[in-house]
Amino acid sequence: MSEVNNALERAVRATNWRFMLLGALALLGIAVLAAVAVIQQRTDAERDQAIARQQHTFDVIMRANQLSGAIAGAEAALGRYVVSADRKLGQQYGAQWERATEQLTRLRQLTADNGDQRARMIRLKRAFDARGKELANTALYSAYKRHSDAWGSYYQVRSSPARSELEQVLNEVVDSERVTLHGRSKAAADLLANSGFASRLLTGFGILIVLGAVLLGWMAIEAQGERAVADAMADAERERAAELQEAVAEATEQLRAEAGEREAAQEQLRQAQKMEAVGQLTGGIAHDFNNMLAVVLGGLELAKRHLHTGGPDAQKHIENAMEGANRAAALTRRLLAFSRAEPLLPEAVEAGALIDGMTELLDRTLGDGIAVETEDAGKGWRIWVDRHQLENALLNLAVNARDAMEGQGTLSFVTGGITLAENEVGECVAGDYVTIEVGDTGMGMTPEVLERVFEPFFTTKPVGKGTGLGLSQIFGFVRQSGGEIGIDTAPGKGTQVVLYLPRHVGEGAVPEAAPAAEDASEKGARPLDVLVVEDDPRVLAATLGALGELGHRAVGCDDPLAAPGAIATLPSLDLIVSDVLMPGRTGPEMIAALGERIEGVAVLFVTGFAGEADAAIFKGRTVLRKPFTIAGLAAAVAEAMAQEARRSGRAAAE
Repeated sequence: MSEVNNALERAVRATNWRFMLLGALALLGIAVLAAVAVIQQRTDAERDQAIARQQHTFDVIMRANQLSGAIAGAEAALGRYVVSADRKLGQQYGAQWERATEQLTRLRQLTADNGDQRARMIRLKRAFDARGKELANTALYSAYKRHSDAWGSYYQVRSSPARSELEQVLNEVVDSERVTLHGRSKAAADLLANSGFASRLLTGFGILIVLGAVLLGWMAIEAQGERAVADAMADAERERAAELQEAVAEATEQLRAEAGEREAAQEQLRQAQKMEAVGQLTGGIAHDFNNMLAVVLGGLELAKRHLHTGGPDAQKHIENAMEGANRAAALTRRLLAFSRAEPLLPEAVEAGALIDGMTELLDRTLGDGIAVETEDAGKGWRIWVDRHQLENALLNLAVNARDAMEGQGTLSFVTGGITLAENEVGECVAGDYVTIEVGDTGMGMTPEVLERVFEPFFTTKPVGKGTGLGLSQIFGFVRQSGGEIGIDTAPGKGTQVVLYLPRHVGEGAVPEAAPAAEDASEKGARPLDVLVVEDDPRVLAATLGALGELGHRAVGCDDPLAAPGAIATLPSLDLIVSDVLMPGRTGPEMIAALGERIEGVAVLFVTGFAGEADAAIFKGRTVLRKPFTIAGLAAAVAEAMAQEARRSGRAAAE
């Protein structure tokens, strides 16, 4: 019995030891599991932080690229605005730049936690503000319709230091983030590797401790195996993502290269088209100028022969030569108007009366085979336009109609008045418009020709017979005057061109000097002391001679910088006649520099080319265009003296 009890006691003790051992093993297993759980939780937390840091880096890179794209979009919108002068494109530029400003603000917020990036943000903000100021100045040129200045400014700032600084800083930001991203990715990989090693070590230790707990060890091994598989799959996914990113980068670079080649090809095509257009323009201008020079040279040569031989027709030949010279001057004015180099000088004009005054000119230009009919239903409405430009536009339409009718047919001019709704005709705003309809009975135009009829240099005439400037010049003049142009035509049914010009209800402009005033200027005006400032010696001599013929005492000066000295030597001075464009200083700049030294002295500007300047640079003073006749000079002198008298009278009254 005692042996049984002893055996039982031994069995109980053995069982107790087993339970104690199992308990100890269970506690150690729980401790191991707890350690594994803690390590896993810590690893997950650090992994989430690493992923968040990587995402933050990606956000900074993406925001920097979006900022670069927004700046490029704003510059592209500004380029389109400068080329077209379309106010809507200018608004698009403003919206794009606002978007770039928002992107810059967000980028600065994202990089606020990085000291190096904050320093770069200061440089980026400074370069961004400088670039915005450059682009805004360019946009202001277009807003004030200073198109040549806008073009020049735009091409000048395309490669400015501010733009280079912007690109450099953005590249530094992206490169820095990429370096940071590489380091963070490596740290995350090291973290995963270290955590995997610790888990395997603890699992092995747990297996040694709970050697008898095969199931638990097996489950732990199985779990570790699954985790290893998951890690392998994650590594494989990351490798595939990296490969995909590299493939996308290569495809993007290839697309950029193709886009660059395509743009270069398009630029070559545009250049070829420009050269073709310039060749066509040169041929037409050369043809017209040669015809006019033939009239001038032939008339002068015939006049010279008759003067030597005493023939009676010298005066007639001289008049023919002067008519040819006047036609050449008119062609230069057409070219200046087409290129916007001659400013408009508007006044109140009644269309019907203007057409009636052109009757003799039209008859002489069109020939006997063209019957001209006029009808005035304009209700006495007036328009605010440049009279000479409108006359040139109507004369161009008449010449085109004559060519379309091949010298035989009926040409009609019908003036009227109409009230239009918003955009009822083209881009016309709502209001009253005076209409001028020019119709012919010619061959008409096909839809293909009508589609291109307003293109500069486009013409259906043979090479050397036309420049292709006529209708494009008319289109530009009408749009510049706030109007619109419409064409109704069909092959075999003739053509009707209608000009829509806004009605003017204000007071008329100061009329030009009348012929009687010109005669008085030539015959009855008192002799004046005149200083002529002109850099061209031939023009200076001709002007001095013309003023001498008018009875004035004229002194010449060939350098605007020497004008103050010339004035100091004159005992008295009534009038300064100055060219506009001269080396060293322009005429208006010279007059402004003289200031109070010429108080009470009249000023007459003479110019053959005024650039894009408007009447503001002349301060309201009289302007005489080259070439001019003695009668025209006399009238301009009289107007300048009268203008100075009015100015002095107002000053005395004040």
